[in-house]
Amino acid sequence: MRFEGTQSYVATDDLKVAVNAAVTLRRPLLVKGEPGTGKTVLAQEIAQAVDAPLIEWGVKSTTKAQQGLYEYDAVARLRDGQLGDERVHDISNYIRRGKLWDAFASERLPVLLIDEIDKADIEFPNDLLQELDRMEFHVYETGETVRARERPIVVITSNNEKDLPDAFLRRCFFHYIKFPDRETMQSIIDVHFPDIQKLLVSRAMDIFYDIRDVPGLKKKPSTSELLDWLKLLMHEDMPLDVLQSQDPGKAIPPLHGALLKNEQDVMLFERLAFMSRRQGKG
Repeated sequence: MRFEGTQSYVATDDLKVAVNAAVTLRRPLLVKGEPGTGKTVLAQEIAQAVDAPLIEWGVKSTTKAQQGLYEYDAVARLRDGQLGDERVHDISNYIRRGKLWDAFASERLPVLLIDEIDKADIEFPNDLLQELDRMEFHVYETGETVRARERPIVVITSNNEKDLPDAFLRRCFFHYIKFPDRETMQSIIDVHFPDIQKLLVSRAMDIFYDIRDVPGLKKKPSTSELLDWLKLLMHEDMPLDVLQSQDPGKAIPPLHGALLKNEQDVMLFERLAFMSRRQGKG
């Protein structure tokens, strides 16, 4: 079982090495990188490549590790008891399986995605250490122990919003997805837009990378935003001369709402354009 990327996902050599190392070791693959660099999609593509079911656990600020194992709905059981429901005699009726339980019980080797783990409380990763190590946990209400049929392929993503505990990091294989260089970006665009005009792509990428290099930018545009922008440029049949300027200080790019996602960055470009026009007049 080796991951070599897919038709719809361009994987760099170092990313392939990281994925295959994590699969061989059966260690969780911890993936970091800028938003929009394909961290979440990676798990989906691994599942597709190895023909495995994908189990996705999207982490929020309120998510607790216990929810990944199971939840006991005591309120529902109390209500059913008051109503005289026969279900109340079997406590398992009130146990809701979590995503780890689903992964452990899967009949086929699954890919488990724990997405944006850094959104949760700092104790969240520590609370999962034992379960990810032993691949088992105990259900106290029923007295059963849930064990993984086979260690799932675990992909954990992080946007680096907070540091993860050292004990957790020791148990992972780590990979940082670098922002794509121009050659890799060209390959990604070719996958999504095989028939796009090469000159359009060249000029659009000039503008895109120039924007990312502008000092003071609050949010740099990502790969997914470049793809959205190219799709709009094609749909609007944008003349190439509109993209002629490679200097982001001379004008705000057309359809810039696909690239600039907050008012501070738009205002920054408006100021740069204004200053450039004044210098031109002078």
